[in-house]
Amino acid sequence: MPESQQYDVVIIGSGPGGYVAGIRAGQLGLKVAVIEKDPFLGGTCLHRGCIPTKSLLENADVWGKIQKAKEFGITIGDARLDWSVVQTRKQGVVDQNAKGIEFLFKKNKVERITGFGKVIDRNTIDVDGKQIKTKNIILAMGSVPRDLPHIKADGVRIINSDHILKIDRVPASMLVIGAGAVGCEFASIFHRFGTKATIVEVMPQLLPIEDAEISKEFTRIFKKKGIDVMTDAKVESATPHENGVKVVVSSKGKQQELDVEVVLSATGRRGVTENCGLENTKVKIDRGFVQVDEFMRTAEPNVYAIGDIVPTPALAHCASAEGILAVEHIAGLAVRGINYDHVPNATYTDPEVASVGLTEAKARERGYEVKIGKFAFTANSKAKIIGESGGMVKYVSDAKYDELLGVHIVGPKATELIAEACAALELEATSESIAKTIHAHPTLSEAMMEAAEDVAGHSIHQ
Repeated sequence: MPESQQYDVVIIGSGPGGYVAGIRAGQLGLKVAVIEKDPFLGGTCLHRGCIPTKSLLENADVWGKIQKAKEFGITIGDARLDWSVVQTRKQGVVDQNAKGIEFLFKKNKVERITGFGKVIDRNTIDVDGKQIKTKNIILAMGSVPRDLPHIKADGVRIINSDHILKIDRVPASMLVIGAGAVGCEFASIFHRFGTKATIVEVMPQLLPIEDAEISKEFTRIFKKKGIDVMTDAKVESATPHENGVKVVVSSKGKQQELDVEVVLSATGRRGVTENCGLENTKVKIDRGFVQVDEFMRTAEPNVYAIGDIVPTPALAHCASAEGILAVEHIAGLAVRGINYDHVPNATYTDPEVASVGLTEAKARERGYEVKIGKFAFTANSKAKIIGESGGMVKYVSDAKYDELLGVHIVGPKATELIAEACAALELEATSESIAKTIHAHPTLSEAMMEAAEDVAGHSIHQ
């Protein structure tokens, strides 16, 4: 291929890291192509992760509101769940978003190449026998569900997060292995649809990456809703039979046997780096992750890596930020690395959980003298109005300078409220500056203000 026809950058993978990087490259006037092995754009997030899962969660929220309609003076007749329509709506949401990405590619002159991309050398990628030349490469292959060594998903009785999105029914009972965001979200979805849900976590708390106090409150509410929770527990075996799965769980030296219709394995994901030709470059892999510098460059200077294949938070919005950073560095813009302390976590359960920054324990580990502020949604007017007054907002602040170090929320609309905290941390706000910011009344966001006020001990409504 003549030099003039070389791409400036070729991206392998069209997930939220890859497609966003492609669009940003197009905006900057770079000649760019995105390679995708699937027939659709959007990757795991759009087709097997964030978007379809949150669509199901929205259905569960609507169903939950219908169940509580009498509390609001509304009598509903024969309300029934039509699972086929739930699935059809979910697919419609996914398809609309995929078409949106196709439109954005055309708008920004991003070329799409369908096929499996394999790196031949630092400037050459093979796509199903066709050689593509490029000045720069961005690896964005994403991840796939990871099985436990002794419990393999069969797609029928033992399923993973890909399989469950295509399930043709609401199972009578389900045991979820793993209490991260994925496991807790599916437990929350199917519990509300009528499944008897049990969640088993090997760590001492649900949502292990979250602040311990937030997790404790989340667990209390989860249990109150009727979800069985087993922490400090391990699934020793899961044996499928004709009508379900026989599961043996050990906890605190005791074993318990359960019989459930399906087992959902939600024990994490692994990055896709095999058979991608990385051995043909200087790219270094450690414990399954591609090693990168602050600009997402690998040990091969013109090869970058982003998203789930690098050892950073495996979150769609983080991958997007990394994709933009990599492209802007390739384009020669003045850029700074990502502050990973400022990447928010969001879990769309009932109740929602969201956080950004340091937990109380992590702040103390780093040597900070901390001050804590808290505000319970039970004292928030809007939470009472909408009938969701469980949970709280928690601030972790530096006692010396009052700089916000972390904000943690469990309760209604936590995943939306966290945006204020993200901006606050990025702008190096203090708890006092948030407390002095007038928030509209009545809103859930007032809990953010009052938790900030509580850092100095002068919250008004508690």
